[in-house]
Amino acid sequence: MTTPREVFDELSEGITAGRWEDLFALYAEDAVVENPQRPPVPTRFEGRETLRKNFGGGINVRMSRADVLIHGTTDPEVIIAEYRNVGEALDTGKSFDITNIQLLRVRDGLIAHSRDYHDYLRLTAARDGLEDLEKSYETAEREITPVPPRPVSAADPRSPRGVFERLVHGVADGKWGELSALYAEETHVTHPFLPGAKTLATREDLHEHFKFGEQHEVRFQVRDLVIHETLDPEVVIGEFDYQGTAGGSPEFRVSNIFVLRVRDGLIVKSRDYADHLAVAAATGRLKELFALV
Repeated sequence: MTTPREVFDELSEGITAGRWEDLFALYAEDAVVENPQRPPVPTRFEGRETLRKNFGGGINVRMSRADVLIHGTTDPEVIIAEYRNVGEALDTGKSFDITNIQLLRVRDGLIAHSRDYHDYLRLTAARDGLEDLEKSYETAEREITPVPPRPVSAADPRSPRGVFERLVHGVADGKWGELSALYAEETHVTHPFLPGAKTLATREDLHEHFKFGEQHEVRFQVRDLVIHETLDPEVVIGEFDYQGTAGGSPEFRVSNIFVLRVRDGLIVKSRDYADHLAVAAATGRLKELFALV
């Protein structure tokens, strides 16, 4: 039987070769594809024919994948892939190099569910689409619903799952001065979707980083937290939404996916794929974010 990794490889090869029409055969008839960070609002497509109607012909780019890192998970149907897409937007001739993270659930050799997170900011910039993107946020609204009660955790607080929960719920509880204690003295934290973001290499760096939450009056709640345990016992990958306000903004909701390596109860490495576009749009800082590209 075709494995999830083999399906991912075939998907990658098809995209690189530009065989867009052939790709739909990799999806189940009732496949679901979600783009939690797609601007201006997340999208969800259900069914192979719906995918064909929306993505037939692909996009006008030439690209290939690089630096692929596959995380097997304790669910044999699920893999999570981190990778770069390196290429050129053919309409503009501009090159791009963007990071991505994608969750694939493969059943009976076909993609049953995919959750795709891409660096839409850099890709849109390469396609000269930032002006249109800014306008799209003027009328788009993401549905805001009440945040469900926080579930009771049974995780060991020093386990990778427990540390992940303490991190995101610590943000929600406004424990800005305590969050850096979750990280090792020497750590490695990156924000791949934020242009120009510096690597945070020490606990002190994290202490300074989290001052942002208090200074900008960030008031978040956590919802829809799903933690995927990988085949590496130190690594967990969590998908979740923050919902709330920042700096007196209207209430908004953003989707995130973080990859954490936890050793001896402390975070030694983290790649935080946050939706900086949605945050900037909600807080009136899109132009400031665009200037970083």
